[in-house]
Amino acid sequence: MSDLFDVPGQSGLGQPLAARMRPRDLDEFVGQSHILGPGSALRQAVLDGRLGSVVLWAPPGCGKTTLAHIIGHHAGAFVEVRSAVTAGVADVRKIAEAAKDRLRMHGTPTLLLLDEIHHFNKSQQDSLLGYLEDGTLLLVGATTENPFFALNPALLSRARVLPLRPLEPQDVSALVERALTEKERGLGNLGITLHADALDFLVRMANGDGRLALNALEAASLLTAVEGPEARDVTVPVLEQVLQRQAVRYDRQGDYHYDTISAFIKSVRGSDSDAALHYLARMIQAGEDPRFIMRRLLVLASEDVGNAEPQGLVVAAAGLQAVSMLGMPESRITLAQVTTFLCEAPKSNRSYLAIDKALKDVEEKPLPPVPMHLRNAPTKGMEKLGHGQGYLYPHDFPDAWVKQAYLPEGDLDTPYYEPSDRGYEARMDERRRRRGG
Repeated sequence: MSDLFDVPGQSGLGQPLAARMRPRDLDEFVGQSHILGPGSALRQAVLDGRLGSVVLWAPPGCGKTTLAHIIGHHAGAFVEVRSAVTAGVADVRKIAEAAKDRLRMHGTPTLLLLDEIHHFNKSQQDSLLGYLEDGTLLLVGATTENPFFALNPALLSRARVLPLRPLEPQDVSALVERALTEKERGLGNLGITLHADALDFLVRMANGDGRLALNALEAASLLTAVEGPEARDVTVPVLEQVLQRQAVRYDRQGDYHYDTISAFIKSVRGSDSDAALHYLARMIQAGEDPRFIMRRLLVLASEDVGNAEPQGLVVAAAGLQAVSMLGMPESRITLAQVTTFLCEAPKSNRSYLAIDKALKDVEEKPLPPVPMHLRNAPTKGMEKLGHGQGYLYPHDFPDAWVKQAYLPEGDLDTPYYEPSDRGYEARMDERRRRRGG
């Protein structure tokens, strides 16, 4: 068992600062005021030890593990900590047997803190259900992934999802200042001075991740110690050495990946080049595959730009070929060029709507036969049957167009394609009108 509340003392000083400074109760806990603020029902449920099983869904460093321990503490529970990366059904079964004995002999409930719970597959998740149902275990699952995608509905019906948020700047600042002044668990005995501009820089670079901020502070304190006991000033240059660059919150398999590409595509669709370039920069800095970005732009070129600017598809296709040949960092330039071209291009989704409308007809209505005059007639016998007879060859007529029926007879929901009045589609629509179509 890992016990959050057995930290103080010399043995604890061997732990990282972030572990030593882990809040021990709700009064020390910072952030999440949207669900744990004073007077909130959830806060009272935690304090009364009647919260039940929950899944904490949150980005790194905003207090999932800490809150789990606090929940267990107020429930009077024995806390078992496991990672779903390494644990399995056998571990769950062993914990549950011990929990039954503990409850029978001492009346002590057991709380299973299962970190990275999204790594449990369906059968592993199912192994928890009976124990949650009969009260053998309380569960606090912690995950950075969207639990509504990663977890089984049966498990979600037994454990409430509590979405946590990245820490606010004032929350991160409070954690850092507490670590600087706390003598028993923190750095209060070291005489470290954190300059105001350095605190602002650290909070900004932490980007809502309290663990990152404390780890950086600890590393900076060790770096200044090399300079001698009289030089314990933590300045912006010191923190720049420690942090190197801002940690972009991004997981190529997780929610930040999908949220960022979603924001990027919606910004291009909305013709906001600055916003699109911002999300593009996030993806580039996080190491996203430029081919993945270009494939999404290739779809957008047809779906959202379409025939309002037909060159959009050409530019996007060329961009995909270019980034496949170039690699990074040069591909960033191509990505930016294609992004800004599609951002500033006139927009039309009429091709996208047209094919979906046609597919709906094909899927839901009887399919009438192809008109005889449009059928293929590769043999004399088929010609005698009327295949191809009466077909008018458009190039034999002025402007290479002649009025004739192409659609089969039937109750079809046409027109499918209706050009917009934007960009090149406006010219297409004008040609249609001149033909009387």
